[in-house]
Amino acid sequence: MADKIAPKDLAVRKDDFVLIDVREADEVREDGTIEGAINIPLGQLIRNARQGKLDDLKGKEVVTYCNGGYRGNIGADELGKKGFRATTIDGGYEAWKSANGKEK
Repeated sequence: MADKIAPKDLAVRKDDFVLIDVREADEVREDGTIEGAINIPLGQLIRNARQGKLDDLKGKEVVTYCNGGYRGNIGADELGKKGFRATTIDGGYEAWKSANGKEK
């Protein structure tokens, strides 16, 4: 189980993280995303991490998220197994929107 960050805590420190939205592109188009986040769907994220395509992020703190938290947790957990410093938003994008307002 990956570490979690509360939406309000992330809002205060958002610029300290690389934000990765692991939802599918159509979900992001329909519901928006957190400003500055990169969209890499979960399967692609895991594949890219295993193939070393994301190694440039290893020295940074990464926060993954999906709509409700399940896929974001998997993403952070998988990144952690590959040596990344990764966490996820507690409650996902829905919790972020509730706590901080819809961004984009």
